[in-house]
Amino acid sequence: MAPQESPRRKRRDRDHEQHRERRRRNSDTPRRSRHEAPSSERSSQALSANSLAQLNLINQHERARAQEKTPQKTRRKRRPEIVDEKIVDERSRRDHKRKKRRVVSGALLEEGKSQKLKGIRGGYGSEDGGDGGKKKKRLWLILGIVTVIVIIIIVVAVVVSKNNSKGSSSTTAAATSDTGAPSNSNLNGVSESSIPATAKGTDLDPFSWYDTTDFNVTYTDETVGGLPVMGLLSTWDDSKAANDNVPPIATSWGSYATRPARGVNIGGWLSLEPFITPSLFSGGIVDEYTLTTSLGSQAKARLEKHYATFVSEQTFIDIANAGLDHVRIPFSYWAVAVYDGDPYVYRVSWRYLLRGIEWARKHGLRVNLDVHGLPGSQNGWNHSGRLGAIGWLNGANGATNGQRALDMHDKLSKFFAQDRYKNIVTFYGLANEPKMTALKQEDVLAWTTNAYTLVRKNGITANVVFGDGFMGLDNWQGKLTGLEGLVLDVHQYVIFNSGQISYNHTQKVDYACSGWTEQATKSMNVATGFGPTIFAEWSQADTDCAPNLNNVGVGTRWEGNYNVGDPSIAVLSPGCPTKNSACSCTEANANSGSYSDAYKQFLLMFAEAQMTSFEKGWGWFYWTWKTESATQWSYQLGLAAGILPAKAYARSYNCTPAAPNFAGIPETY
Repeated sequence: MAPQESPRRKRRDRDHEQHRERRRRNSDTPRRSRHEAPSSERSSQALSANSLAQLNLINQHERARAQEKTPQKTRRKRRPEIVDEKIVDERSRRDHKRKKRRVVSGALLEEGKSQKLKGIRGGYGSEDGGDGGKKKKRLWLILGIVTVIVIIIIVVAVVVSKNNSKGSSSTTAAATSDTGAPSNSNLNGVSESSIPATAKGTDLDPFSWYDTTDFNVTYTDETVGGLPVMGLLSTWDDSKAANDNVPPIATSWGSYATRPARGVNIGGWLSLEPFITPSLFSGGIVDEYTLTTSLGSQAKARLEKHYATFVSEQTFIDIANAGLDHVRIPFSYWAVAVYDGDPYVYRVSWRYLLRGIEWARKHGLRVNLDVHGLPGSQNGWNHSGRLGAIGWLNGANGATNGQRALDMHDKLSKFFAQDRYKNIVTFYGLANEPKMTALKQEDVLAWTTNAYTLVRKNGITANVVFGDGFMGLDNWQGKLTGLEGLVLDVHQYVIFNSGQISYNHTQKVDYACSGWTEQATKSMNVATGFGPTIFAEWSQADTDCAPNLNNVGVGTRWEGNYNVGDPSIAVLSPGCPTKNSACSCTEANANSGSYSDAYKQFLLMFAEAQMTSFEKGWGWFYWTWKTESATQWSYQLGLAAGILPAKAYARSYNCTPAAPNFAGIPETY
C-alpha cells in the first residue's frame, strides 16, 4: 500500500471533521443512504488490489456487526445522503461505515430477499466496478417495491376495518357474539353510506340497533299513520296455525264464544314491572319513570338490551308448543310519542313490538294489542310507567293527557288497520286497568266511546277491548251498548282481595270453579252483564308474596305488613288462612324444586279450574309468560315445574269432581 502523504492526512482529517459536523446538524432528520460516486471519479481514484481486498474484509466485518446490533424489527430505512465531492478519495473508509447504516427492509427479510440486497448494496463486491446509475435504478426499484407493499398493507387494513365496523357503529350498543350479544350479521351487506346523514344514530338507523335479527335492515323513513315501518319486510305469510285445534291465521277464528282464546301475556317486556324483572329495580327505583330518570343517557342502551334479550323467537315457539293460540303484548305510549319532561325511551320498543308480532305470525299465534301505560298514568300503579298520582282524565293535566291518549290511538289504529294486521291482530286494547274507583266514571265512559269511534273510523276491524275498571262485572250491564265488537276485559285474582286471600287451598279451587264461572256466565249475558267478556289476566299464585308484587319494598297481605300509605286498604295483620305469625312468605317464595307433590297437585288444579271458568267467556290470557324468579306468575316456569298442563287444550281437571281436601298442605304458604 503506498505511503500516505501528510497533506492528504490533514485534508482527510479536515474532511472527516466536516462530515461529522454535517451528521450532527442532520441528527434530527431521517437519514438517507449515500449515493455512489460517479463512475468517472471512481476510475480516477482507483485503489490497489490489496486495498480492495482489505476494505472488502472490513466491509463484511462491519456488516455482520451492524446486523448483530440491530434487530430486524427495529431497523429503519435510511434516506439517501448527498456526499461531498471533496472526500470521494476517502470513500472506501466511509463506505464501510455506510454499510453499518444500511438496513434491509423487515418485510423483504421476511420474504427471504436479504441476500440479493446484500449483493446490490454490498459496496465493493462484485458490483463495485459497475455503473453507479444502474445501482441507483436498482435501489429505487427496491424502494418502489417496498412502497407498494406498504400501500397494499394499509389498504387491506382499511378495508378489513370498514367491514368489521358494519356490524356496529359508534352509535350502536351492539356487541359481538362472543359477548353474548347479537352478531347483527345481516348488516354485512349494507353500506353505512346508504343511511342519510340526518338519520344516522336515530331509531331509523339499523346500525344504531342493538339487535338486527329478523329485522329488515334496508333503510326507510316510510310511515303509516305517522308511525315508521322500520324493520318490516314487505311480505308476510298468514298460513300458519298455532296447533291442530285452531285455524290458521288467514282463516277466520269464528266466534270466541264457542272457540275461546287460550293465551298468555308477554308482560315485563316492553312495559316493565318490578316483580317480573327485579334485577332492574334496586336502589330506590320503583317504576320505569324512575329507572329511565336514573339511567339518563344510558337508558336507551340498557332498555334496548332488555327488549332484545328478554324475549326471542324461541319465546313464541315455546308458547305455541304449550298449546296456546294467542299472545297479549303490553306496551306503553312512549312506543309512539313522548312529551316534555318524559324520561322514557322513545320508540325503541315500537320496533320490537312489530318484530314480536311477526314472530307470533310465523308460529300461528294471534295477537291482543294492549296499551299498558297511558299519558299521565291511568291508575297510578308502577306498571303504567309511573307510580303515584293518576294524571289521565284527572288533575290539572287530565284533559290534556286524555287527548294525548286519543292522539296515540289515532296513529296506532291507522297503522294496524293495514292489511298485514287484519288477520293477526284480533284484539285491540284501549287502556289497561283504568282505575275507575278513583276516576269519574262518566269521564272514562266518554273517553272510551271516543276512542272506539276513532279506531273504527281509521279502519280497525278487530275486537276493541276496554277494562272493567274494578267496578265489578254486575255494574257493566247496560253501559256502552250498541258498540259492535266492543269487549269487556276483566282481571281475576284472589290474592289482592283481603277477604279472598284467606281462602284455604280447597276453597280457592272451589271459588275458581263456582264463583268465577258464575261471574263469567252473568257477564256474557247482556241481560245481566255487559256482554262479550274476556279474562286477560290471571295467575295460579295463592299468595301475594312475590318480591315487588305490591310495589317495590312494600309488604304483603299474606304476612300482614301491607301498607302503601292508604289506611283504607292497609292490611296490618296476617291474612293467610291461619291468620297468625305462622304465615310465611319465605316458604311461599321458595324454589319450585321444594314443592311437595300435594302442593303441585293443588297448583295444577287451581290453574285448570280457572281455565275452565274463563272459557265460559271469550277465553283467557295467563299473566305472564316469563319472570326472573316468581314461579307461580310464570307460564314458562310453571310448565317446567309441572304445575301447568303440558298442552293448554288437554287438561286433566275441568271442575268435576269437586276439589279434594288438601289437608296435607300447610296453609301458611
